[in-house]
Parts: sequence; C-alpha cells; structure tokens
Amino acid sequence: MSFYIHQPGFYYSKKFVFPLFICVFAVLFFASCTTPKNAYYFKTLPRDTTINTTINRSLESVIRKSDQLAINISSLNPEEDKVYNAATLSVSGAVGGGAPNGYLVDMNGNIQLHRLGNLHAEGMTRRELKNKIETDIKPYLKDPVVTVRYLNHRVTVIGEVAKPQVISMPEEQLSVLEVLGASGDMTLLGKKDNILIIRETETGKQFKRLNLEDHSIFTSEWYYLKPDDVVYIEPNDKIIKDEKRQRTQQTVALAMSGLSLAIIILNSLLK
Repeated sequence: MSFYIHQPGFYYSKKFVFPLFICVFAVLFFASCTTPKNAYYFKTLPRDTTINTTINRSLESVIRKSDQLAINISSLNPEEDKVYNAATLSVSGAVGGGAPNGYLVDMNGNIQLHRLGNLHAEGMTRRELKNKIETDIKPYLKDPVVTVRYLNHRVTVIGEVAKPQVISMPEEQLSVLEVLGASGDMTLLGKKDNILIIRETETGKQFKRLNLEDHSIFTSEWYYLKPDDVVYIEPNDKIIKDEKRQRTQQTVALAMSGLSLAIIILNSLLK
C-alpha cells in the first residue's frame, strides 16, 4: 500500500519501513560489537615453568650524599633511646606531608649522631651502617638494636594507572610489578608492551622501554627500579581511536534509529 503526503514531491511507501528498520538494527548491533586486542601480562610465558635469572633482589644500595636516613635505636636504656630517635619520631609525627627530617648525609658524607659525633655514612650499605652504629654506641647503651631506613628514596608513577603517585622506597628495591600494584594497576587504556622507565644518572637521563606482555621482563636489569626512577604508562592510541570511532558509530546509529521511529510514527498517523 502506498500513499501521498500532501506536500509537493513527497512520496512515502510502507514497503520502505521494514528494510529501514532492519538496517538501523544492523548498524546498532555492529556498532556495539568490538573485538579488543588481547593485551595481558606475560603473554609469552610457558605454562608451569621456571625462569633462571641473574637479578639479585638482595643487592644492597649504598648511602649517598644528601640521603635522609631514619635511624631507630632500641636498648635497655629507654630514656637514652629517645634522644637518638628524636629525629625519626619527628618524621612519623609530621603533619601535612612536610619534608622528612631524619639524619641528613651532608656534603662530606657524614651524619651527626648523639655522643658519636660525625659518623661517615657515604658509601656504606644500610646494614653496614647499622652494624657500625651498634658497635660504636655500646659504651653508652646496653644491648642496642639499630634499624636504618631511607626517607628520601622514592619512585614516581604517572600515566595510565588507577592512582598516579609518588611511592616511598624505604628499603633497597621495588619491582615494576610492585609499583604497578601499589598504583592500582594499569587502566584498560595503558600499553602493557611499552612501559617507559626514566632514570637519572651522573651522565644524564636514561630511557628504557619494557614489554610486560613478554616474560623476559623477569630477566631484565630494569625489573627492579632505583631511587628517583619515573615509570610512565603510555596510553594506547589505537584503543582510544577505536573507542572514539565506536562512539561516533553509536551516535549515528541512534540518530538513524530516531529517524526510523519518526517515520513509523508518521506512518501510523497517516493510516
């Protein structure tokens, strides 16, 4: 059945409605269906395997000039302990995220410690400094136990992670995976095969890209981060473009659906 709308040159047929409805449905269906690229960690890792690596997690870093150290001393002389721990206690009691206090390693590589005076710390590991303080302080304290932590060592994580942040590094090392876990993992837009590490060295900045889809990451010397490293998670431009294209397709499909609905309503009114 066909009919004319009383406007010059306008003709409408019922036979057109059903094909148009099918076309709109097809556009909506295919616009909403996308095939995402498989992107997940350790894609190349064989099932139930062992990876031999020469990376030594227990490798100890050495204390540098301008490092800030939290030194805690515990002994059978609690009143005396308070004097030594005053700097560290002021750090834990700080409000508003102010600069850490602790014991500063000066430009001569020394720290100032009560009763011991100047103590050379530069070039020593935390364990070596701990042992030296425990030995040197025994004449003043009974059964001293010393712990040493870094206050100024940190790693920065930016880009496509759930929580970009600066992560404290009080001990020796943090792995890339630990940093990502602490930051809420990568977002769906993050590129797992192109993680950028920026490292400050004495001769300038180093840049290294890591592929977390490849299990060789476990044997990389960059798997464990160093103080002041920056981890940048790059956005996946292809996924972003695909999402924009999908939104455009959905907008067009909705517009066509609205047009089809308007034609159907018009058809009902003109019966």
